[in-house]
Amino acid sequence: MSSQEIPEEKNLPTEQETEHGSVAVADENPFADPGLPPHEHRIQDIDERAAKRSERAIAFMFTLSMLATVGFIASFVAIPADKSIYVWPIGHISGLNFALGLTLGVALFCIGAGAVHWARTLMSDVEVADDRHPIEAEPEVRAKVMADFRAGAQESQFGRRKLIRNTMFGALALVPLSGVVLLRDLGPLPEDKLRHTKWAKGKKLVNMNTHEPLRPSDVQVGSLTFAMPDGMSEHDHDFQVQIAKAALMIVRIQPENIKDKRELEWSHEGIVAYSKICTHVGCPISLYEQQTHHVLCPCHQSTFDLSDGARVIFGPAGHALPQLRIGVNEEGYLEALGDFEEPVGPAFWERG
Repeated sequence: MSSQEIPEEKNLPTEQETEHGSVAVADENPFADPGLPPHEHRIQDIDERAAKRSERAIAFMFTLSMLATVGFIASFVAIPADKSIYVWPIGHISGLNFALGLTLGVALFCIGAGAVHWARTLMSDVEVADDRHPIEAEPEVRAKVMADFRAGAQESQFGRRKLIRNTMFGALALVPLSGVVLLRDLGPLPEDKLRHTKWAKGKKLVNMNTHEPLRPSDVQVGSLTFAMPDGMSEHDHDFQVQIAKAALMIVRIQPENIKDKRELEWSHEGIVAYSKICTHVGCPISLYEQQTHHVLCPCHQSTFDLSDGARVIFGPAGHALPQLRIGVNEEGYLEALGDFEEPVGPAFWERG
């Protein structure tokens, strides 16, 4: 192999010949610490006018965040939930969702952008090298940490730049209000709505299948009829909510077979009206045994005795079915003489 074919070796330590003829390697460290580059001052460090401009820019971003948070709350209150707007190139979207997303995004972005701009232009950017030290917190270490903290607070100009400090506090104080306002979307408080249904004095009992008012002659002994209040329609926007409380089952029992005194007083010629909603978990009751006058919930087999105040005789239900007091109006139709006197359906915290 010729000398031209021998590859050149690069980055190898330099060899030097000693006085005894041996070869030694030059004492050079290829991984020496190059040290920190010389610090370059920013324009804000040497020009107070530039620092003031940065201060105003940061304060503007924090102020814009506060205004965006106020806009978020105003949008939530003022914009209807069903309002639609056209936004190019997205198309038709919810105006409320668009306004909430835009204002909340601006509020959070401006806080972050203001903090970053503050750190990049006004806080000290001097590189500091610190030696490794033991993990245990000795008194000297704690003293040094506190001294470093005070030095950092002084270098950040937090106490000097009051405009930045006050607007930052304002932005951080207002942003959490967005989350508080969103709690309103959990829905309105139930108040006493669970205790009331569409039944009221004078409301006629309407057959749920034929949608015709019921006369006493329409209810035969041993039959089970389902009814709803007059005036309700399946096309109503809240029909499902209201029928879940107002659904009624009507049974005719021989008066001498009714054991409960109040049930007999609230009936008409043996026709009794009870809530169709099971008091366990709210399933609709649909099974009736005419010999025993028992009704059965198909979900968990709760059984109620309609001849004895609809009391529970089997199953997990904890309460009897509420009874509706009924009578007959001048036209001969069955009508309610008031609303249920207790909440229908499953037990809830106000009951008991």
